[in-house]
Amino acid sequence: MFDLTLIGIGTGNPDHLTLQAIKAINQADVILIPRKGEGKADLAELRHAICRDVLTNPATRIVEFDLPVRDETILDYKARVEDWHDRIAAVWKAAIGDQARVALLVWGDPSLYDSTLRIAARLAPDRVQVVPGVTSMHALTAAHGIALNEIGAPFVVTTGRRLRDEGFPAGVDTAVVMLDGECSFQALDPAGLHIWWGGYVGMAEEVIVAGKLSEVGAQIVSLRAAERARHGWIMDIYLLRRG
Repeated sequence: MFDLTLIGIGTGNPDHLTLQAIKAINQADVILIPRKGEGKADLAELRHAICRDVLTNPATRIVEFDLPVRDETILDYKARVEDWHDRIAAVWKAAIGDQARVALLVWGDPSLYDSTLRIAARLAPDRVQVVPGVTSMHALTAAHGIALNEIGAPFVVTTGRRLRDEGFPAGVDTAVVMLDGECSFQALDPAGLHIWWGGYVGMAEEVIVAGKLSEVGAQIVSLRAAERARHGWIMDIYLLRRG
């Protein structure tokens, strides 16, 4: 059996690491780093760079593994994701072997729109420790210098798919949208909406745009496509606010 530590590493900026994260990295017997394909090789390299910066324990080994891709032939979204998580868990199990203390470096924070905890549950480790990290949501608001919520007001964190299918969330004036590969804000009536968008937030490649959705929406769509083509991948997030 083994202990598993999920370490939030922020959005790619080594300065986002907490002292707790650095300690956890150095306490691990093995650190697992996923490979997501040739087009996303720099994501693995960023994790390696973090280890080069803070790993001082010579006994800690780094093991890479190939991350399975989702089976898009499974039409039901939830079933598709569950199948994907099952296959990732199997790959983790093979990579862990007989190691006692295992760590995974998780982009952002393991608790926010990340499936690492759900995958870990499939392996039934003796103990799961979570080290929180800076989220892309907070990196976005920091980059734009804005507050996440208005005074005494709630906000919603949702996905591009739900925004596209269900429209602007009811009952709130602020929505943070993650996991949006299609710029789903295009499906909304832009009247009265303001957007703060960011790609690669917190990283050296960071690009941000803000303004009335009616005025900057097309610019964001174009910029996102250009940046994705240039890097081979993109992580972006945006905040929408009414009024």
